Amino acid sequence: MAAVCILQAGVATSTLGAGVGGGGHHDCRPDTSGASSSKTAGTSSSGVKTSGFDLSNGFLRPPVIPWLPPNIVRQLSIKARRNCSNIGVAQVVAASATDRPSLDAIQALPQADVLEGQQLGSAHATAGASNFGIDTTLLSQAIAAPRNGTLPVEKARPMARATLAVHGGERTGHRNVQDALITPICQTSTYFFRDTAELIAFQEGTHTSFEYGRYGNPTTNAAEEKISALEGAESTLLSASGMCVTTTMLLALVPANGHIVTTTDCYRRTRQFIQTVLPKMGITTTVIDPADTATLQRALETKNVSLFFSESPTNPYLRCIDVELVSKLCHAHGALVCIDGTFATPVNQQALALGADLVLQSATKYLAGHNDVLAGSLSGSKKCLTPVRALHNVLGGVLDPNAAYLILRGLKTLHIRVRQQNATAIKLARTLEAHPKVVRVHYPGLESHPEHSIAKRQMSGFGGVVSFEIVGDLETTSRFIDGLRIPYIAPSLGGCESLVEQPTIISYWDQTPAERAKLGIKDNLVRFSCGIEDSEDIFHDILQSLDAL
Repeated sequence: MAAVCILQAGVATSTLGAGVGGGGHHDCRPDTSGASSSKTAGTSSSGVKTSGFDLSNGFLRPPVIPWLPPNIVRQLSIKARRNCSNIGVAQVVAASATDRPSLDAIQALPQADVLEGQQLGSAHATAGASNFGIDTTLLSQAIAAPRNGTLPVEKARPMARATLAVHGGERTGHRNVQDALITPICQTSTYFFRDTAELIAFQEGTHTSFEYGRYGNPTTNAAEEKISALEGAESTLLSASGMCVTTTMLLALVPANGHIVTTTDCYRRTRQFIQTVLPKMGITTTVIDPADTATLQRALETKNVSLFFSESPTNPYLRCIDVELVSKLCHAHGALVCIDGTFATPVNQQALALGADLVLQSATKYLAGHNDVLAGSLSGSKKCLTPVRALHNVLGGVLDPNAAYLILRGLKTLHIRVRQQNATAIKLARTLEAHPKVVRVHYPGLESHPEHSIAKRQMSGFGGVVSFEIVGDLETTSRFIDGLRIPYIAPSLGGCESLVEQPTIISYWDQTPAERAKLGIKDNLVRFSCGIEDSEDIFHDILQSLDAL
């Protein structure tokens, strides 16, 4: 049946409507009229042979399947053909995604068709265009442009991040994929070249393509461009996990015998890498309180600091870095600034606009948003990312294209999810702060937070994570967590489901009480990541568990 579907799809593809530029629609139904197509496969409208492809109006179509088994129509019901045709078309599309006509064939197209394709932002009629990418600086124009022409630059206005989350990286690409609305998964490990001349052109930068899966993938590139649009970055690198992109960044940007500055409150595995791996290369570290800019200044003046790296907000106490001030201090001494904005997301905080050189995200969390993918992203200027990308290509922490697709899907609802999580978290933090069985609440949206004024100045929302301390010891805190019904007891954060953890047990159980105390990890500390469930249900669940203590 699968083979039959593919054959039917071949028939359907051969009868598609007149092209994109001509304004016609694409009719994917099998031609039951018995009439022959007005276009002959293998010849363009200008009479140029195209190796089995119809290039009329810049639209690429695979060759017509010349033969079908006898009685094929009678073997399939109309309903069966209709049900399988979409699958068949998808398979034909996937098979033809890398089929490109020769440059001579494209140049032989009618000039009007080429120009019209360019006006519509279509990549079908242009040679050497990126498969899925777009120039994000033109995104507003591409979205706002009328169907039959271009919009003057002066009339386009910048798009909001909510709009960029839906359209960034995807709006005007998809060359050779039959105008799919959603970016397809390009499931390939390597790419081929038509001849040596095309390969040389690729090596010299005059032909745009891909070479090997470790160096790039169309689906991954689309996700990178969407994140760049959200972060306001020139470039983004996606990697296999947040820790993968963190370690690659540190190894690439800090030279042997170099020096970095970081903060006391940070993700445990980042701390572990800085304390145990970097010293093997002679790299030393100054650790400061997130608000201690005086010690930062002394380190910059007395040591050859290459990089300042911290989270903002931090994990798990949600301390906030004054990104603008820190960036000014570091840049005055030639040091780069990288901010891990995982807890903030680009919806709540624009670290690059505040002065940071790089912003890092564990895309596993809010960006993907569904607890079903591991990934990390690093965004900034091409100059800063070039050495990181080069080392990434060597180390090989490649993101699978299926994961890139899941990130693209998740990013489309990022602003909606974060807005809901922001609203739930601030109400929860205020409720907990007034509860008699809670000692202290750590949330940058509260006036009691030590960096509330900084957070208020540089964040548009305060995030979906609330940390708080229960009245009682480790066992009492565990009973509170076990009494909750909605959240899962699990590490991570930022997904649709609420998650809760006791950091002492889930992350620091291998440390002694003295070691945990030195790191500031208390036995009664709870970290709660708000999901997108109804906020009243979350409040009721937490209060009932507190009341049961």
